[in-house]
Order: sequence, then structure tokens, then C-alpha cells
Amino acid sequence: MLRLVPLLALALSACAPATNAPQKVKVAEAATLIAEEKVQLLDVRTEEEWNEGRIEGATRIEIGSKDFAKTVKESFDESKPLLVYCRSGRRSERATRQLRDAGFPVLYDLKGGIRSWTNDGQKVVK
Repeated sequence: MLRLVPLLALALSACAPATNAPQKVKVAEAATLIAEEKVQLLDVRTEEEWNEGRIEGATRIEIGSKDFAKTVKESFDESKPLLVYCRSGRRSERATRQLRDAGFPVLYDLKGGIRSWTNDGQKVVK
């Protein structure tokens, strides 16, 4: 019986969610976080996409750039939450995983990317 206790504890800890797992947020929640200045804003799209329109206040660091996570760490305060977006959500999901592994404790991923943002009537700047 005593042998089962460590095995049970190990099994339960493996099932527990990561405490710093990136959180997907819908447009309304993202807009509130931005308006209340509770997040830093990272756009991981290409320069061409950026020039088509972006969320005001965002900084662009392309997910495919060399040393992506290192560049983000040098550009943002790791102690503050970071909201990441791309065009549709795929690249931002990949980016938030990389940034979590790089040590960012609080990450938000805009569900559906800037497409969802504009489809929901939110404004972008050029």
C-alpha cells in the first residue's frame, strides 16, 4: 500500500494543468485587457501583414525571426502579462508556447487573431 502513494502522487501531478499555460482569450476580453492597460501587446505577423493594419500599441516581432524568444525577452518586461496575436491564431499559439518555455509567466493568446478582432468591429491602425 505504501508503494502506491508515491505512484498516485506522480500520476496526479502529471495530470495537473501547467500553472503558466497560455490562456486563449476572446476579442471582448482582449479589448478589456488592452483598454485597462493590463497587458503588453505583441504582434507576431509579417511586416506585410503588419502594414495592412495592427492593434494600436502593439510591437511587431515576427515569429519566424532569428532568436524570436530572445528578442521578445529583450523587448518586453517578463513580469507583466503579454497578449500575443497573429492573423488567425496559429502562429500566436506557437509563439505563446515558445515564450512560456522561455520563462514568461502570464501569456494571453488572442483567439482567432486579428481577423476575429476586426470581424468583431474593433479598430486597427496603419
